[in-house]
Amino acid sequence: MHEPAAPTVTPVSEATVLDACGGRDLPRLGTVEQQWETDPIPEAAIPERAAAAVDALALDDVPDGGSVAVGVGSRGITNLPAIVAGVVGELDARGYEPFVVPAMGSHGGATAEGQRAKLEALGVTAERVGCPIRPTMETVTVGTTSERGIDVALDANAAAADAIVPINRVKQHTDFEGRVESGLSKMLVIGLGKQRGAKTAHEWAIDWSFRRMIPEIASLIVEEAPVVGGVALVEDQRDDTAVVEGVPPSGFLDREAELLETARELLPTLPFDDVDVLVVDRMGKDISGSGMDTNVIGRRVYGLNEPPPERPDIKRIYVRTLTEPSHGNAAALGLADFVGADLLADLDLSKTVINGLTASTPRGMRVPPPVETDRAGLVAALSTVGVTPTEELRVLRITDTMRLERVYASGALVAEARERDDLRVVSEPEPVDFDDDGSFAAPSPVDPEH
Repeated sequence: MHEPAAPTVTPVSEATVLDACGGRDLPRLGTVEQQWETDPIPEAAIPERAAAAVDALALDDVPDGGSVAVGVGSRGITNLPAIVAGVVGELDARGYEPFVVPAMGSHGGATAEGQRAKLEALGVTAERVGCPIRPTMETVTVGTTSERGIDVALDANAAAADAIVPINRVKQHTDFEGRVESGLSKMLVIGLGKQRGAKTAHEWAIDWSFRRMIPEIASLIVEEAPVVGGVALVEDQRDDTAVVEGVPPSGFLDREAELLETARELLPTLPFDDVDVLVVDRMGKDISGSGMDTNVIGRRVYGLNEPPPERPDIKRIYVRTLTEPSHGNAAALGLADFVGADLLADLDLSKTVINGLTASTPRGMRVPPPVETDRAGLVAALSTVGVTPTEELRVLRITDTMRLERVYASGALVAEARERDDLRVVSEPEPVDFDDDGSFAAPSPVDPEH
């Protein structure tokens, strides 16, 4: 029987886009900066703060020399290697035997070595943090929920340890709103549940919302597994570390809920609520579980009985590239309206589909129309927002949804910024400049390393 050739997707050429859209004038872009007052923890003090967080953990019943599974996820958390090293170093100094377990659900292609590679891409290696890394996709059942009879899965290496300590950033989740969202509890339920636990949680979320599921399953895990607490992190608007805190098992969910309110106050947002076209220089799993923070762009790809955020209102989104630490996983790519050729080239459809199937999100696996150049992407997006005079178009270009302090903005938005105390006009609008290959000549508005 004849085997059909594997299908290929070729970006639409710039010439085709320009012919289809006609002579579209492009708005001029200036630079606008958000005025934030932050008080981050000095980088040099991070390891000490992380070590001090161990004081809050319930370690009294852990035997001398006992093993401690330190859960570490796949998100792009600032200072993550230093924080993990600080916690590991303190546990070691107290006579325990810590080891790191990847706590990232199905990420890394749902393989043990893929998850080890994800941690390495984030700088979390055995040499850097000072302890072994033990990845596995094997799980054990630690209990069954009382209301719905769901078997709760937990990483087998973590379940066999004398103690479990998740380390995670507390922040708003991209898919739902609840008392606890993304943080320690979610890491226990989905991250340490590996592919099996993550798939179960996302399947049930359609009928049993995350806002109810995560607290119930997390409480069960804290009760039935050797969870001695966790280390919670909160980042400020510049993605610098603002909080490193040990959270004991008693009051686990209550304290996380309080830290979530702090995180809400510090969440960076777009400086404007009404946008015709948003250009995103990069998306990725190290930026958000959905590649782009849905709380920032106002779109939810999952739609599991959860309405999208009321603001902002963005008509079109063009995404240029995928981050290297994503390892080809462009989960929730369907949030975009157009994507660049570089992103398409880096896309690993298998990893993306595995993530999407685990999360029960077929919309997230959809590949938007790919375009050959940035010029084609901008023109295509602008040509599908309706009839608006060029000088009135509201266009933003950002580095990613984590780094929003400085953005490129069209003339209409720059004029608005001049009237606001929370914004500063850094540069006046100028014509958009492209390189010979059609790429934006100007660099990202914010240096990723800020």
